[in-house]
Amino acid sequence: MPTMPAGKPARKRITGAIFTMIASSLVLSGCGPAQADNTLTWYINPDNGGQAAIAEKCSAESGGEYRIETSLLPTDAAAQREQLARRLAAGDASLDIMSIDPPFIPELAEPGFLAPVPEDVAERTTKNVLEGALAGATWKDELVTVPFWANTQILWYRKSVAEAAGLDMSNPVTWKQVMDAAKEQDKYLGVQGAQAESMTVWVNSLIESSGGEILENPEAPADEMKLGLTSDAGRTAAEIIGTIGDEGLGGPGLATSTENDSMIQFQGDKGSFMVNYPFVWPATKAAVEAGTLEKSVLDDIGWALYPRTLDGEDTAPPLGGINLGVGAESDNVELAYKAIECIVQPENQATYFVTNGNPPSNTEAYEDPRVEEQFPMAPTIRDSLELAAPRPQTPYYNEISTGIQQTWTPPDEVEADTTPAESEDFIIAVLRGEKLL
Repeated sequence: MPTMPAGKPARKRITGAIFTMIASSLVLSGCGPAQADNTLTWYINPDNGGQAAIAEKCSAESGGEYRIETSLLPTDAAAQREQLARRLAAGDASLDIMSIDPPFIPELAEPGFLAPVPEDVAERTTKNVLEGALAGATWKDELVTVPFWANTQILWYRKSVAEAAGLDMSNPVTWKQVMDAAKEQDKYLGVQGAQAESMTVWVNSLIESSGGEILENPEAPADEMKLGLTSDAGRTAAEIIGTIGDEGLGGPGLATSTENDSMIQFQGDKGSFMVNYPFVWPATKAAVEAGTLEKSVLDDIGWALYPRTLDGEDTAPPLGGINLGVGAESDNVELAYKAIECIVQPENQATYFVTNGNPPSNTEAYEDPRVEEQFPMAPTIRDSLELAAPRPQTPYYNEISTGIQQTWTPPDEVEADTTPAESEDFIIAVLRGEKLL
């Protein structure tokens, strides 16, 4: 295992699931690709080639100062987290740049696995960054990664259904309004009810939109954590999810519904309203161009902010996306941050949006004329990211998220009077080592 170069921070205590990874991970130490002194490896999440194109562009623009090679992470977000955590725990020096999901950042930052973001880099890369994206890049009030692209769910709707329900979609709507509209017209709501990360996303947004929090003291040690699932906000979230499940409003496949499943249902004759990510638009256009979907469906689609949980209170849409971190054991920390500054330039973010469908974290990128041409709902996406709330920021996120997935599914078994308490008790027991996931 390589020794730590002088000047790098000492390891903080190892937390959560990372501790259990170390013994089996030591063999990975130093297993990264052999590199020239100025070659950087960027571990990327799967896309349509957009990150590789940016890597090539920034390498060329550096004038030979550095060269970025990309290494593909697994498709599944949990598997991405596991691979990065194992390599970082083992001191792998090849992790120069990493594409990291916001919920996993505290788990990697707390033990000192991420190289500190230099103050000048932080100042330059956070200028004009949307509030939600900035929150997801921070741990303990400190920027520990650099926002690259951000993601959020918006409310997609069939104009014909909204009109028949008498809804003015230029004004905010509530979950009750869209549920009532779907029920009265015998239509289905597009939501994600599978036992997957999407359920945590849904629960978190409902609770945050009601003024609550899943985790009330995110910086506390595991055995002192206080959850907010049994609050009024938690019970409201359970009532909405349980009602959609009990009354069949989410369709017959709700218990296994993913983002793609709900989009396909929304495109059909029973579609009404749907909470989902911006990929819906290019995917629907592509289906029309391929002749598998009538253009009338595309023409009938509108968009608005994520539904409010409480009338008169702002919504708190989901926050996703990717931030860029640098491994603390990298031999090229300074060069890595220079490369990151290039990668996150607003022009590159705009290009990545129009070619890969992943929204920018920087407001300047939304001013690029290509963006609104390809995504006419871009202003709504930008507004959503200003309001978006991150999922619980904690080194123990995996335990909390998996606990929610196991206790809030299937939706038709969620009860406002029992599910929040059962879920909270289970997660606390897991955090204290009294139960296993």
